[in-house]
Amino acid sequence: MRAVSNSSPLIALEKIGRLDLLQQLFSAVIIPPAVARETAPTVKLPSWIKVDRLRWRPDPRTIRPSLGPGEIEAISLSLELRPGRVILDDDPARRLASSLGLQVTGTLGIILAAKRRGLLPNLKNEMDSLLATGFFIGAELYKELLRLAGE
Repeated sequence: MRAVSNSSPLIALEKIGRLDLLQQLFSAVIIPPAVARETAPTVKLPSWIKVDRLRWRPDPRTIRPSLGPGEIEAISLSLELRPGRVILDDDPARRLASSLGLQVTGTLGIILAAKRRGLLPNLKNEMDSLLATGFFIGAELYKELLRLAGE
C-alpha cells in the first residue's frame, strides 16, 4: 500500500529515530514538493521517500486558512494518486481529508500499526519518546492506544 505524507509525521518520526517504520509499513512513501521544503531544515529524507509534484493546481476543496502548504499539497496529491493512506497529524487536515474520502492515519497510527505487526516491542516507549520531543498526546488517547496495543 502506498502513502502520501505531510511534514509533521516525518519530523516526529525522525526525532525518535523511527522514520524507517514508514518504509516497513508502506510499499511507497510519497510527498509533495511543499512537504519536501518544510522538512528540509530538520529531516534528511531517505531515498525511499519520493517527491512527486502535483499534476494540477491544488484541489480547490483543500484551500483552507487553517491548513499549511504541506497539508494542502499532501491532500491534493492524495486526491490525484489515491494512495492507500494519507499521513496527517493536525485535526483540521485529518477532518478535511476524511471528508474527501481519503483514508487517514497519523504518527500515532503508524507506531500502533508497527507494534501490531511486530516491528516494535512496545508502544509505550515510542509514545513516551514522542512526548519528550514536545509531541502532544492527550491523556485519554494515550490510555486508549495502550489498550489497543494490548499494553
